[in-house]
Amino acid sequence: MPRQTENLKSKWYAIHTYSGYEDAVALYLRQRIESLDMHDKIFEVVVPKEKKIKLRAGKKKEIEEKVYPGYVFVKMILTDDSWYVVRNTPKVTGFVGPDSTVPSPLPEEQVEELLKKMEQAPSFKLDLKAGDMVRIIDGPFKNHEGKVFQTDEKRGKVKVSVPIFGRETPVEVDFLQVKKI
Repeated sequence: MPRQTENLKSKWYAIHTYSGYEDAVALYLRQRIESLDMHDKIFEVVVPKEKKIKLRAGKKKEIEEKVYPGYVFVKMILTDDSWYVVRNTPKVTGFVGPDSTVPSPLPEEQVEELLKKMEQAPSFKLDLKAGDMVRIIDGPFKNHEGKVFQTDEKRGKVKVSVPIFGRETPVEVDFLQVKKI
């Protein structure tokens, strides 16, 4: 089917799933599209996720975190057949809309923005917040303790107020250089 036809008639819809089964629903739905030959009506199935970098056991680990847990986005032309295929996929509880029989399309610009965000480089996932007490475990301020007053997840940095020579001094360190106490 030509791409222009898909773009003219298809819209994005959100489907609600059992929590924790988003990836399984996406897999089931792709299998159903294939086996029922619905490629001309259902075009994309997306579980919205963001890549994040998290500190686990002292090491950086890249994880994927669901942006909307319990939801899967589907780009499709809404017909009785396509509605039936999606609605009767295992672990799907219904479409998002006024009721499960009348799905509401999602705003195209919001979905496109979300898809772009999914392709971006991972951001940092910090388990710290302002007010947390930390010990600096690496760098020139090693073994100093202080209070977090700002976190920057995009850069993976933490600003800590550390007592140096009897005064509170703000220092910026990488989130790998601090340990919550």
